Amino acid sequence: MRIRAYQAADESAVIALWRECDLVRPWNDPRKDIQRKLTEHPELFLVGLIEEEQVATVMAGYEGHRGWINYLAVSPAYRRRGYGRQMMAEAEQLLRNLHCPKINLQVRTSNRSVIEFYQRLGYAVDEVVSLGKRLVKDDGNAA
Repeated sequence: MRIRAYQAADESAVIALWRECDLVRPWNDPRKDIQRKLTEHPELFLVGLIEEEQVATVMAGYEGHRGWINYLAVSPAYRRRGYGRQMMAEAEQLLRNLHCPKINLQVRTSNRSVIEFYQRLGYAVDEVVSLGKRLVKDDGNAA
């Protein structure tokens, strides 16, 4: 698998992959999520290709205190081949290059297989409660 930074022409295929992997939620417009990401460390938004087919993505972020992982996706047809591990290794290296001291990520508690995947990569459950507050609805209105 070849890994490279996201390009504008990737948008439709990336969104289709996210939908195939059940990562898209009604309250998050994936196009807006992509546009938001492209304003902050766009080089941390990666796609994985086999030949020219997009089979994986990861969106990493860093704000100076913590790194974050979002939208790690591997096409179901390509799972269990190490591609998710490769995408994470590349994202981790890019964050290391930025001197990021720690990576956080969020996984729905019901998604045991993904939690176990991250645990195999050395991630551990932090004893914290994740809180969130929507500032902007993706329909453009204030929350």
